[in-house]
Amino acid sequence: MNRYYTLLFVMMLSSLSLIAQTPVATTAGFYDFRVQDGQGKCLSMADFKGKTLLVVNVASKCGYTKQYTPLEALYKKYKDQGFIILGFPCNQFANQEPGTNEEIQAFCQLNYGVTFPIMSKIEVNGAGTHPLYAYLKDATGGDPIRWNFNKFLIDKQGSVIKRYQSGDSLEELEEDLKAIL
Repeated sequence: MNRYYTLLFVMMLSSLSLIAQTPVATTAGFYDFRVQDGQGKCLSMADFKGKTLLVVNVASKCGYTKQYTPLEALYKKYKDQGFIILGFPCNQFANQEPGTNEEIQAFCQLNYGVTFPIMSKIEVNGAGTHPLYAYLKDATGGDPIRWNFNKFLIDKQGSVIKRYQSGDSLEELEEDLKAIL
């Protein structure tokens, strides 16, 4: 009988060590991330609670760069209803965003009149992926970003509603936006 208790005790200790080694899954939500604006100032995504967001990886020398114009129009049309676009420059696709943060800001304002926030340059794929983009990709199936101007629509509660590829219809995006404003 004493041998039985010893065996039971050893098994319990072994089980505890396995539990202790099991990684704990993090349940970070959209509002738990921090980013840098175009001037390098740290911002919390929690600053955007209660807003509807469109998160876009952008580039200045891309065939889709012309999307700045309709994106700016969309921003102006709905910003008074709590809609914000956050542009994240990325140079991972054919070096189409080679400039500094200052050069990118100037380009967007001078060439497209962009007034929505353009953040600091980040990576959206690979080992250097910004944690926010890792979260956004995971929330929409985990596929990598394939090109510039991918978009993620986020509702007022911080839930990722939908992901749009570069060439997807901005009219469809606007319809989805109107449904959650």
